[in-house]
Amino acid sequence: MKVIIGSKNPAKIAAVKNSFSEQQIEFSSLDIPSGVSGQPFSDEETIKGAINRAAGALREGNGDIGIGLEGGVQETSQGLFICNWGALAAKGMEPIIAGGSRILLPEEVAARLRAGEELGPVMEEYAKKKNVSKQEGAIGVFTNCMVNRAEMFTHVMNLLIGQYTYQQKISVK
Repeated sequence: MKVIIGSKNPAKIAAVKNSFSEQQIEFSSLDIPSGVSGQPFSDEETIKGAINRAAGALREGNGDIGIGLEGGVQETSQGLFICNWGALAAKGMEPIIAGGSRILLPEEVAARLRAGEELGPVMEEYAKKKNVSKQEGAIGVFTNCMVNRAEMFTHVMNLLIGQYTYQQKISVK
């Protein structure tokens, strides 16, 4: 089986590899554009970015499965939350979608995002560290590394693969 990951981000690649238990899988990663804003600002936009990456990975990578993982934020009455979504695309079926962890962002970070900045660069400045989005992510910073970005996306991947294998099982019956 050939799995194409629609991102070159190391945390996303690790999440995909963590979730597939089969030994006979060939992984490839491509820089697939999300087709949404650099900072998705709703569940809908983040889902669309994940689907676009999954479909693009499947199409461009000529694999069996395309994976799209997208991080964004969602405004609520409690404040601005991190959100993360994933999509799994395979030939002959609608994309499978799953969402994951959410935590409230500190207001000083949220205000900068509302003003038009992207979370990655804001987090680098906030954490005084380079490449936060490719390592622990905002989730790692704000959970004191109890959960990092790869683990957060691994949870989403497990939800996607679980749905995929279930659909495969019932389609055989």
